[in-house]
Amino acid sequence: MQTSKSPKIAPYGSWKSPITANLIASGSIKFKDLQINDGNIYWLESRPGEKGRNAIMRRVGDNQPEQILPAPFNARSKVHEYGGGAFLAHQGSIYFTNYSDQRVYCLQASSDPVPLTEPADFRYADMEMDQRRQRLIAVEEDHSNPANEPLNMLVAIDLSKEGKTAKLVSGNDFYAFPRLSPDSSQLCWLTWNHPRMPWEGTELWVSNINRDGSLSEQKLLAGGPNESIFQPQWSPDGTLYFVSDRNNWWNIYRYQDDKIEPVIEMEAEFGLPQWVFNMSTYAFASAHQIICAYTKHGNWHLAEIDLTRKSLQTIETAYTTLDQIRAKNGKAVFCGASPTHPTSLVELDVSTKSTRVIRTTFELSFDRAYLSLPQTISFPTTNNQHAYGFLYSPRNPDYKTNENENPPLIVFIHGGPTGSTDTGLNLKIQYWTSRGFAVLDVNYRGSTGYGRAFRELLKGQSGIVDVSDCVHGA
Repeated sequence: MQTSKSPKIAPYGSWKSPITANLIASGSIKFKDLQINDGNIYWLESRPGEKGRNAIMRRVGDNQPEQILPAPFNARSKVHEYGGGAFLAHQGSIYFTNYSDQRVYCLQASSDPVPLTEPADFRYADMEMDQRRQRLIAVEEDHSNPANEPLNMLVAIDLSKEGKTAKLVSGNDFYAFPRLSPDSSQLCWLTWNHPRMPWEGTELWVSNINRDGSLSEQKLLAGGPNESIFQPQWSPDGTLYFVSDRNNWWNIYRYQDDKIEPVIEMEAEFGLPQWVFNMSTYAFASAHQIICAYTKHGNWHLAEIDLTRKSLQTIETAYTTLDQIRAKNGKAVFCGASPTHPTSLVELDVSTKSTRVIRTTFELSFDRAYLSLPQTISFPTTNNQHAYGFLYSPRNPDYKTNENENPPLIVFIHGGPTGSTDTGLNLKIQYWTSRGFAVLDVNYRGSTGYGRAFRELLKGQSGIVDVSDCVHGA
């Protein structure tokens, strides 16, 4: 639809818009599990047109993206029910969990996927390659006894013995982020138990790996019932980094010289609620440089951290929501969106800080002049506390109203607990604003992105403080 040269006068809420219900309902692809391996970029692409099948995609050099996992295979794990971490790219081979049977398969060039694990009631996720011992390390979830709760553990999947598995760590309710040190001598992981969720209390463990592949000298490094640890990973020089909310904010720390020290301390969040596996907010471009994303006042920012100076410098981009940060050898990729641009898979040149879009979830079929831009707000609520949100005013270049008229307001409330809303392009919001409605998208008390203390304000108050915040915001 073309914008009119002279706007019509019409009441708020009566405007016609090119952003239709059919456009919203048609759905769009989604990007998950970005990876960089051997200079190539890999990702999962969830496709509504294929009943939500997750295809594995690859871009080699500057070539066009290509699908490398054929239908009907579907790279999707059901571990912890929410899944994530369903595939691993390594030196031309792809290891993935297939949705229909939850077995691990190996996909190599010009051949059909070959199953590695046996057909049984086991699920796998969050795979890590242990090349020295020719095995995968993964989270396994045992559903073989339906009368009991599933059993979670870390296992090794032997690549040379028809997928035989060996237990590495067990005994707790949940495991995540098994990560191997660069010299393959140590393994770290996260673990937690009922009734806690990973954004409430997790533990970071590290262990030596024996010659036979078993673990020894397991040591608790950080975490506990009141500390949430997120995304442990090793730097190229073998230092263990992780995100912790020990100072109220999910900040980046490292374990060095037998002590834990902060890398960056900010009233901002470098972590996320771990609903799925293999999430990433930071990655190593080199042994001395991190590319990361952090959120402050509800907006995300891209940045680089100089690890020698322990200093952070924001990288200016067009994106206000960021996810899946990956980097290696001077190249970085991430998922980014803004109020006027849909989620895109973006490549960053670490040296020049220039970006280019590899793929986008959908193309706009209308002029951006119809898009309302959010205003970040904070407002008082009960108990002398504050909540936050984004206010979208009516916007449509084809219409105007009388100056003394106020628009109707619609309040959006995100899912919980621990969820949050952001400023990425949301056609459900723009549907209303382009018709003459204002929209308030609320980050109520309990939302993530504003520190642990704010996150915990919803405890025991679900359905009370969140509703109250929406009322006060309106």
